[in-house]
Amino acid sequence: MPSLAPHIPLVPGSGIRRIFNLAQQLDGITSLAIGEPDVAVAPHIAAAARQAWDEDETNYTDNGGLPALRTAIVEKLARENSLRVDVERVWVTVGATQGLHQAMHLLLAAGDEVLIPDPGYTTFTMTARMLNAVPVPYALRVENGFLPKIADLELLVTARTRVLIVNSPSNPLGTVIPKANLVELLEFARRHDLWIISDEVYEYFTWAEPHVSIASLDRDGRVFSAFSLSKTYAMTGIRVGYLVTPPGMAETMRTVQEAAISCVDTPAQYAAIAAITGDHSHVVAAREHYRQNIDLATAILDARGIRYLQPNGAFYLWIDVSHASGGDVASWAETFLVYSRVAVAPGSAFGRSGEGWIRICLAASPEDITTGLSRLPAPAVTQ
Repeated sequence: MPSLAPHIPLVPGSGIRRIFNLAQQLDGITSLAIGEPDVAVAPHIAAAARQAWDEDETNYTDNGGLPALRTAIVEKLARENSLRVDVERVWVTVGATQGLHQAMHLLLAAGDEVLIPDPGYTTFTMTARMLNAVPVPYALRVENGFLPKIADLELLVTARTRVLIVNSPSNPLGTVIPKANLVELLEFARRHDLWIISDEVYEYFTWAEPHVSIASLDRDGRVFSAFSLSKTYAMTGIRVGYLVTPPGMAETMRTVQEAAISCVDTPAQYAAIAAITGDHSHVVAAREHYRQNIDLATAILDARGIRYLQPNGAFYLWIDVSHASGGDVASWAETFLVYSRVAVAPGSAFGRSGEGWIRICLAASPEDITTGLSRLPAPAVTQ
């Protein structure tokens, strides 16, 4: 038999999906592992998708998406992200996952290096490996509030470094990078002539520090920004996101979109128009639900003496279980799942710097949060 491309076996599996798949085989599981909104899609969004099917709106669209959707995104970017672009810089993608893949595919050749946050979202590393590029993790450390430090990044740059990935609000950490730090990251990228890929999937969910799109600060045209409707509008399975490119890439993007996906499915795009342009009261309600869950979860952890990172964004909580995990949090999470019937994502699934930590998803019922956190082992009390 012929073999696969030699770099494909280097693509790591998802430690989150490993927990999810194991949980599917067990009964009575309290699931706090997967980043899935626990609220329903709004009726007007579902109605728009149904209407598209009923009216046989099922043909190809432009590679970049329906003109009405791209226009709605342009208006949203100006209104909410202080980012003024034309429609030829907006490309509708199969979720932010394809948008991130598309950007990395454009920028990375075999052997090129990409700086990736550690802890960071799992597909950053997976996609780099799939493209035969080299993921270089930059550690986000507890003593720095899990925010990137320029001095650490400077030590990692080589002649092969091409891209810096920035994620704010962060999955898995819940950190939000302040504007001043984003300016520093842009200056670092200018100094080393790097592209920046910005993952802004959780832009609508910030709790203290406001979200700032790094592209709104960019004057050189070096930022690609990936957005998603999945978490904001509870549309994870509908698979609509968008990639905002630097100027002058329209012809290239038409070609790569045609080769990769042709276009996003049409009824999903009509649902996306309804989501972006329609009533946002369901988004406001979801945000308040997640904020209340943060308050509930942190109160439980405080009472039990378990350390965590106070989240400023997203709907996750980053929890220290190093007192119990014995230096192998991935194995501990599997054992915890089997014996305590609670699914959590091991921090090491997000990089080496996540060892000893877990991520829980707060898009859940108060009952599940209370049950799951009450079963976590608390540190021993010292006299």
